[in-house]
Amino acid sequence: MKRFSFLNQFPDSVIVTDKLGNIVFQNNAFKRRFHNFSDLKKFSHYTNFDICPLNSENIEIYSPIYHALNSKEDFFAYVTFEFSPSNILYFNLMAIKKKKYTVIFLTDVTAENELENYKLQKEKLQQKYNRLEEENQDLQKIRQKAQSQAIRIALINKMSNIIRESMDISKILNSALSELAIMFGAYEVYYASNLDNVLTVKEIYGNKNKKNIQIKFDENTYNQLTSGDISVSHCLIEYIGAKPFKQPVMRIIVPIFHMQKLIGIIVLLSYQKRELNEELEILEAISSQLGNAIIRAELYQNNIKTVNELKNTLKELKETQIQLINSEKMASLGQLIAGVAHEINTPIASIKSNNTILNKFIPRIKDTEIADMLKEINEIDYEAIQRISNIVTSLKKFVRLDEAELQQADINREIDLTLDLIRHETKNRIEIKKHYGNIPLIKCYPNMLNQVFTNILINACQAISGKGKIEITTKYANKKLTVKIKDNGKGIAKDQLSKIFTAGYTTKGAGIGTGLGLAICTKIIERHNGEILVNSELGQGSEFIITICSE
Repeated sequence: MKRFSFLNQFPDSVIVTDKLGNIVFQNNAFKRRFHNFSDLKKFSHYTNFDICPLNSENIEIYSPIYHALNSKEDFFAYVTFEFSPSNILYFNLMAIKKKKYTVIFLTDVTAENELENYKLQKEKLQQKYNRLEEENQDLQKIRQKAQSQAIRIALINKMSNIIRESMDISKILNSALSELAIMFGAYEVYYASNLDNVLTVKEIYGNKNKKNIQIKFDENTYNQLTSGDISVSHCLIEYIGAKPFKQPVMRIIVPIFHMQKLIGIIVLLSYQKRELNEELEILEAISSQLGNAIIRAELYQNNIKTVNELKNTLKELKETQIQLINSEKMASLGQLIAGVAHEINTPIASIKSNNTILNKFIPRIKDTEIADMLKEINEIDYEAIQRISNIVTSLKKFVRLDEAELQQADINREIDLTLDLIRHETKNRIEIKKHYGNIPLIKCYPNMLNQVFTNILINACQAISGKGKIEITTKYANKKLTVKIKDNGKGIAKDQLSKIFTAGYTTKGAGIGTGLGLAICTKIIERHNGEILVNSELGQGSEFIITICSE
């Protein structure tokens, strides 16, 4: 209709309907926008708006076009037009009543709507971003706190392990000081003990020249430490009387207590300038651990010292016991030999006198056969008398109770003397092979050395089952006398070799050996500034090696 042609000038889509709802005009904008338009009823099916009608079976009531046509007055609405599920446009619908016509304007607000949606979405995203940023900052704080806590736990655990694994105060403190130096970036860390209110540097990481010096702080700092507080300050002087620093230094002083008693302090020096918060908690925890560790280590060291003193005392008591037993044994043996020698010498003197008298009368006997027989008997008796006299003399020389001083002795002769005394052990059973060297006179206690030779030789005889052999070798070189006594007996097990010189240990069984023989031998050789060693193998025999310094 030409009367409505002016509507072609409008940029908005416009349609005009009559009272019956028939389209009487479409402007150019409408035709361009909705070029597939066929009829109004179908067109209305694509439109929709936010109205929730009450229970109604008329589906057209959901269409804004229906309301626009049936409204008695001008009608306004915000509507959507759905070309497809993915293509939805937004319009402001305005229906104006002009007598028998209804003019419907459709203003496209899709871009404005999308812009508004974008603005809303942007605002939501900004809010979400701000919320995430706050959460991120909170997480960063939590992370930093967790890292700090992890470092604290790791350091405390490390210190705990060091303290648990060692009882050495120096090792514990050195490890603690080095760890603290790394953690706080300190160029110097040291521990000073507190004894009678005097602080003395004991362990240090950094300037070693400061060790064992005494230090003193101002009254306020000292009072702060004695009250249990950690002192943190930036200072130019480390302690009273110290050389001034060229620049301010952060000084941290950590008091170490045990049972409410200040036992020492740890001092950290650093060029860093930062706030200390959670680090102070770490220092307090380490301080508590170190206090317990230092006291425990000191108690342990004191216990070790006491144990060592007790061991030394016990060793001295055992040595004294061995010496007393040996002295008593030799004194008893000397008294016994003296009594036996006296009892033997009396009848021997009588027999010897009779032997001499008989020897004078034999030439006067006229019966030659009887005279020869008596002469032979007399010679045998004489040899027996000499043998008994020699044994008695050897016994007296062996004990030498009157020879307590060092004197010159022929060791080869002393060994022969010992062999004479133990002849009952070797006779017709053990072969003695002597490899004597050219030995000078040795300054020694002969009676004591004879005890050693006797003990070892008798042990060798007892180790040989049936017939066997003992080799004795002597030599002198580099002012040292060496005596080797080797047998081919049953030998000594390896697990017993380290025990045979221990007092009370015996391989002969209960009731047979006392376990004092070789222990006494060891003490005698040590008294001569020498040593006694043994080489042995089961089934192969044993070899005792005695070395004595002749100087």
